[in-house]
Amino acid sequence: MRRCRLTGLAGSVALAAGGVSAGALPTGRMLAPDSGTAAFGLAAAYFGLVLLTAGWALLGRAVRGPSPPGPRELLATLVLWAAPLLVAPPLFSRDVYSYLAQGAMVDAHLDVYSHGPSRLGGPLLTEVAPLWRDTPAPYGPVFLALASAVTGDGARAVSVADIAGGALGMRFVALCGVALMTYCLLRLARHCGTDPSAALWLGALNPLVLLHLVGGAHNDAVMLGLLGAGLLASLGGGHLTGTVLITLAALVKAPAALGLLAVVVLWARRTPRPGAKEAGSLRAGSTEGRAAALRARGTDGPVATLRARAPRTVAAVAVTAAAAATTAVTTAAVGTGYGWLRALDTPASPGNWALTSSLGRISTTLLAAAGDGPAALARHAVPVWHLLGIAATAVAVVLAWRRHHRLRPVHAVGLSLLAVALLGPAIRPWYVLWGLFLIAATGPGRRLRRCAAVASAVLALTVPPSGFAPGGAQLALACGGGLLAAAAVWRAHRPSRPSADLPLGSTA
Repeated sequence: MRRCRLTGLAGSVALAAGGVSAGALPTGRMLAPDSGTAAFGLAAAYFGLVLLTAGWALLGRAVRGPSPPGPRELLATLVLWAAPLLVAPPLFSRDVYSYLAQGAMVDAHLDVYSHGPSRLGGPLLTEVAPLWRDTPAPYGPVFLALASAVTGDGARAVSVADIAGGALGMRFVALCGVALMTYCLLRLARHCGTDPSAALWLGALNPLVLLHLVGGAHNDAVMLGLLGAGLLASLGGGHLTGTVLITLAALVKAPAALGLLAVVVLWARRTPRPGAKEAGSLRAGSTEGRAAALRARGTDGPVATLRARAPRTVAAVAVTAAAAATTAVTTAAVGTGYGWLRALDTPASPGNWALTSSLGRISTTLLAAAGDGPAALARHAVPVWHLLGIAATAVAVVLAWRRHHRLRPVHAVGLSLLAVALLGPAIRPWYVLWGLFLIAATGPGRRLRRCAAVASAVLALTVPPSGFAPGGAQLALACGGGLLAAAAVWRAHRPSRPSADLPLGSTA
């Protein structure tokens, strides 16, 4: 356990140190990619990235071993690994600057759902990635209120001196989300009968959490924290509170709304069914009770079906009403309007490497090269694949709920969110955490856990610290740093030779 913890800590420190020159720095501090300092920083960052991922993998082996570490030890490890990243510059994405720009636009009373940060202007605009400067915000009013609170006065928030402080402020918001996630993960795991240590390892100590929710300060941490709190409240019988919290999570990012399905199922379980009292009399053997129960049940099949569905109908109506009221009150309080509903496709950038977007680009290329007839259809390839992806997502969600809704509604939500992340028109490495967070809490099977761990380790290596696509020289530096870290891990953790293999009299 100690060696695993030190390996991950060394990786986190090296990653934070490398990020000082190779991270998503403000434009005034960015170095030329071919400079020696930037090259060393990139190699150091990938050295640390591989060390951190290796430490996590080795810790997973310890969690499944004969003497696994307890939740307290794992929580201490999480704090230890996250600490160096708290003081590092933004890593793996420039989205934090978009968050600040959108918060400043709210302060300046600009419509963030009709205009991009280019309408704001000023020094902050230069920090936003060019792809997002003219795109509206896809986030709900809850997150925009948080971003506005971090930026403070709009006229002051766009000054150069406030950019670094604003980035730290957004990281603090994300850190609060991670803390809430971790607390809910432990409570959900215990409620679902899952080993808390295994849940913490996969859902909180996951490199994607440390790299992108802590290092990148992504608002997904707030969404997942509120979603977990809402599901936990509903499991404890506070269905109205759970509905409000999950709706607030959806008002950060829309996919969290799938959690309301679990509230409907859990609420319906506690709603008395019509005729339940008479049914109890029937079981007790009373003649009058038998007659009343038979009358309550009805002799018609459709009537019995309607009676059986009544609790779910009542729960669905109550959840819908509570979610609508929460949305209306929150939107009115923040004053941003409902424009985020029409801006939900903003993350689907033209170069996005989601499965459906990639298949769409491949199909476009093949159709364009196939002659004049098929070439006319090329422009429809990407939209058609996106529609197919949405249809496949809907099918996957239905199948998840048909299989798990009765006994494991939280698991069904996790599978549904994972389907949305993998089959939707846009994906980022941290989107996988939407479903993985809840799947970890509900105890995945060995195959699913292994696939999730491998996918997390691979996705952790896909985005460079600057957030931009690397060139050939940068890729070589990243590979060099990673291979050096792999060699160091192998040297430090390789099995020692059995004493029986040592020559007689050896003091090795």
